[in-house]
Amino acid sequence: MPDTSPTRADALLAAATLGLVTVAVAADRPAPGSAALAVVVGAVLGGLVVCARRWPLPALLATAVVILGYYALDLPPVGVAAPAAAVLYRVAERGLVVPAAVVAGSLLAVSVIARLAEGDDIAVVVGTQLGSEAALLLAVIALGDAVRNRRSLRAALVRQAVAADEERHREAARQVEAERLRIAREVHDTLGHTMSVIRLQSAVAREALADNDPAQAEGALAAIRSVSGSAMAELRATLGTLRREPGPREPVPGFDQLPALVDGVRRGGLAVDLRVEGPVDTLPAVVGSTVYRVVQEALTNVLRHAGATRVTVTVRATPGRLALEVVDDGRGGPPAGDGTGQGLRGMAERVALLGGTVETGTVQPGTAATGDTVATDGTRATGATGTSGGFRVSVHLPLAGVAA
Repeated sequence: MPDTSPTRADALLAAATLGLVTVAVAADRPAPGSAALAVVVGAVLGGLVVCARRWPLPALLATAVVILGYYALDLPPVGVAAPAAAVLYRVAERGLVVPAAVVAGSLLAVSVIARLAEGDDIAVVVGTQLGSEAALLLAVIALGDAVRNRRSLRAALVRQAVAADEERHREAARQVEAERLRIAREVHDTLGHTMSVIRLQSAVAREALADNDPAQAEGALAAIRSVSGSAMAELRATLGTLRREPGPREPVPGFDQLPALVDGVRRGGLAVDLRVEGPVDTLPAVVGSTVYRVVQEALTNVLRHAGATRVTVTVRATPGRLALEVVDDGRGGPPAGDGTGQGLRGMAERVALLGGTVETGTVQPGTAATGDTVATDGTRATGATGTSGGFRVSVHLPLAGVAA
């Protein structure tokens, strides 16, 4: 909203209007009474210039009436351009260019008609005085409009700069939030899986010691050392990212580390069948990492909640798409789409970043998963794998358009 308070510029324009009228009157050398009245009218016109900032149209119309009244009183001629110029400028500056042009044209037309009626030479009136006054009035209107446009442009640039700055802050906040969620997922996946394996292996070690089986106990402790060491390396890399420390980072686990993940769970006594079909050697790194984390979270949930004895992990890679399924024979879980738990939520967020989908739900007893799959040792298994209930995690990831 434009400022409507009078300014120093308004006072200067009012003084200039009064000065122009006074000079024009003095040049005509009228009688003292006419001169005094003309100066009063000039002061009124100057006051209307100040009023034009807040009330542009009323001030413009009042100026036209005062000028016409001035000439109706047969006061010394001062023209129409000089007394009206300041108000026309202010009105045009407020964006009222058309009203300003209409009033200016009307004043000029009335002036020409009146002077011709008084018997002035038409060549002088139209050729000289009309041209000069019209040029002055057009110039002040154009100047006011140019000032307004420049001010509007400057305000628009300021608004754009402010909007750009706000957008940068919002984008920075979004990036910080995305990084926070990524780190939370990494820490959750790493610690959740590690603690589940440690809990399982420690139970195995305790039973082995109770049964006087030091070899099995030593194997369980070795598995604990291995998984805890890997977890510490991943946590150090995550903390290094938080601190922005220079130096090499621990590589993000990928598809090639999936067999080691499965072996670590197998050593705890849970039978895990890993089946791979299709070309997986050329999978993009981000897809391999996502598959690893999804399988890690699924196996962690099995160790924690399912009470299962067997898990089947199936990976099928086809041109343009990868399907992953993790099915256990445990007690089942929340219905598909329930979305409870940070693990399932984090899994869905990872997959969604790649444009994929996740389906989770309880497997109905008696269902079977069929297919021709290739195990990690290179053997081929054909047929059906029956299940007696349990929980299934099914993931579909697009491969087209994903950076390698």
